[in-house]
Amino acid sequence: MEEVLLSLGHLPTKQNEKEAWYLNPFANESQASFKINKSLNYWYLFSEGIGGTNTDFMKKYLNASVNEVLVWAENQNFSSFHQQSISNQKAENLSKHYEIIEIKNVQHPALLEYLRERKVGNQTQFLDEIHYRMKDKNYFGIGFKNYSGGYEIRNKYSKICLGKKDISTIKNGSESLRIFEGFFDFLSFKNVENFLEKEPVDYLVLNSVSMISKIKNSLENYKNIELYFDNDEAGNRAVEMIKNENKNAEDCRVLYSDFKDLNDWMIHKNPSPERQVKQRRR
Repeated sequence: MEEVLLSLGHLPTKQNEKEAWYLNPFANESQASFKINKSLNYWYLFSEGIGGTNTDFMKKYLNASVNEVLVWAENQNFSSFHQQSISNQKAENLSKHYEIIEIKNVQHPALLEYLRERKVGNQTQFLDEIHYRMKDKNYFGIGFKNYSGGYEIRNKYSKICLGKKDISTIKNGSESLRIFEGFFDFLSFKNVENFLEKEPVDYLVLNSVSMISKIKNSLENYKNIELYFDNDEAGNRAVEMIKNENKNAEDCRVLYSDFKDLNDWMIHKNPSPERQVKQRRR
């Protein structure tokens, strides 16, 4: 696995005899969340809650099939590149190098300040404060719970997933649905919902655009679907996939078309949601 990453230009930020940590090779992140277990030759990406073998890695990296990956690997002349198999128990032990110590309402001053910086300080009713232990150290962060009981954890310095990666849903018995890529986008929308003269509906947060294949069957019963994805290639593909199968789906990114995502718009151009939305309607 280290050989593969090196060939792709990825170097570890820190390592020892047992493990190596890298910046996320699939996305731009400032904190190392990609870990290699050297003895198992197995990787785990904490920011997305996924992991696997070197073949699994290249399938995702190249967006290719197993056969295509093996052809690519043969052309690279790697010393060792084969479909690995490790026990489910070992994989589970690798992914769960953490312990949740405490779950409570968000009250730590540093987390409240972080939420204010992200312009969502008034939306704590959707969040928890999670204290956890990882690698023999204690940490805390903002937690957003997903459908499988895992938590998306955020603070000023970290972006990880504790537990199984999954979508999050907030249901109000509506026939309309709004879909967001990340939970900060959802919280940002809740801040401007009234000013956009939109009623509360059902909400779905992917927590990662890679989860989009999981939600196809969940959309069938909705009459209206609004999409609030990132303004990047992954967001474009996600919008296209959903609209191709759901003619009632609407791409709503025009609201923040000049920004990376909805929260980025809130942070940089919307210090006063009411004033900003009124200006856009003129």
